[in-house]
Amino acid sequence: MKFPKFQLFPKRGIWARKLTQFLFFALIGFISINHTLVRNGGGFDFLSSASLHALCPFGGVETMAQLLTSGTLIKKVRDSSVILLDLVLLLSLLLGPVFCGWVCPLGTIQEWVGKLGRKWFGNKMYNQFIPHKLDRALRYLRYGVLAWVLYVTFASASLAFQSYDPYFALFNFWTGEVTITALLILESILLLSLLVERPWCKYACPFGAVLGLSNLFRFFTIRREAGACKFKGEACSTLCPMTIDISRKSVIRDHQCITCMECTSEACCPAKGAVYLGLGGME
Repeated sequence: MKFPKFQLFPKRGIWARKLTQFLFFALIGFISINHTLVRNGGGFDFLSSASLHALCPFGGVETMAQLLTSGTLIKKVRDSSVILLDLVLLLSLLLGPVFCGWVCPLGTIQEWVGKLGRKWFGNKMYNQFIPHKLDRALRYLRYGVLAWVLYVTFASASLAFQSYDPYFALFNFWTGEVTITALLILESILLLSLLVERPWCKYACPFGAVLGLSNLFRFFTIRREAGACKFKGEACSTLCPMTIDISRKSVIRDHQCITCMECTSEACCPAKGAVYLGLGGME
């Protein structure tokens, strides 16, 4: 059965994703710095009341149990977090974890550091430092992290994960709110990004674990047409930020796909139409 193809990016390279990542990183950085300045009597009135917690959709996940049982939110979580979570989940049902691949600033900075690692070690060595079997096993660790975060959050009725959260540390390291533990985790992630692309996303991100499940039933999926694939370079697998073995699949329903679109033929494959965004289907 032939599935319709959607060629969203006719030019080589997903420039729209790069621009979107930069804009969201700059926006969150501005809001976080400005929030600190406003509390100290300076800053700009624009978005002065916004906080990192109010803009994080994962806060909606963390507070969900308390919201359903008592109708209240965990302290520091805002209504906006629940609204953003609903929007992200709706988008994920259509296209998969677009938030991870296009929006999340922590994922973005890992990719930026990873570019340096690729330059140092080359495409053949980069992402190959962890044995394949261990890498496959570690990718399920983030579901354990998610379960732990939900448990400690509900048990303590507080954002207990803030003490370990590298995302919070990234945009608050200049304040006294960040724990040494969170800073060490952030530092470890950035150093590991020189060897492995998006290590936090692959192995530990609890929100990535939630959104990754949408790949199992998303409406639009990444598809590969084997008949159109005429090259042996396997660039689609090599350049995938999550190192999914795309070159041996027909439908990408891997729980780690972040819908970055880097594997599509417009981005890295010389065989036109070999990898594309199409209607859902099973392997």
